[in-house]
Amino acid sequence: TFFLLVIAVVVMELGQRRVPVQYAKRVVGRKMYGGTSTYIPLKLNSAGVIPLIFASALLSFPATISAYFTGPGGKFFQRVFDPGSVFYITVFGLLIIFFTYFYTAIVFNPKDTADNLKKYGGFIPGVRPGRATSEYVNHILTRLTLPGSVFLALIAVIPTIIFTAINMQTAIRAFGGAAILIIVGVALETVRQLESQLVMRHYEGFLK
Repeated sequence: TFFLLVIAVVVMELGQRRVPVQYAKRVVGRKMYGGTSTYIPLKLNSAGVIPLIFASALLSFPATISAYFTGPGGKFFQRVFDPGSVFYITVFGLLIIFFTYFYTAIVFNPKDTADNLKKYGGFIPGVRPGRATSEYVNHILTRLTLPGSVFLALIAVIPTIIFTAINMQTAIRAFGGAAILIIVGVALETVRQLESQLVMRHYEGFLK
């Protein structure tokens, strides 16, 4: 199961939608610029591990407060906010989806992207520059964020369910969804850095 989760995280981290962009030709002095084609990479998971951290921090707050109360109310909140309870798992997944949308909206602004494209003479084929481009990119980003957030929630929740079922509560923090995402993310970033260094030194690299 752990191996399958690692594969799923790799697929999610590498998954992206490439929005084609074309730059118009322009003459500056005696030189001609533009006329090239590129793309905007929109990742399936633009938020990374941040939604898991936000959701865990938010859910740990009431559990920490309830630990100072020894009455029936305190014990009730401790049971409700136990990492293995149905309530905790359900709310944890919903908070991850919410924070994925929230953080993605912060780190990626479609309006700025559209303005930069218009400023440098770039446009998406079939889409007018300016507001139409911003709405188009926002529409694609919203559609990508939904499966990405649900996928992220499942990766975070599945280890918790498995370790709770086999009574290994201490393993939830060590091998939970956040730990898997961090390990895989660091490994992929290391591979990217090695690949870029090889390309800079005129090697073919080892990623085809």
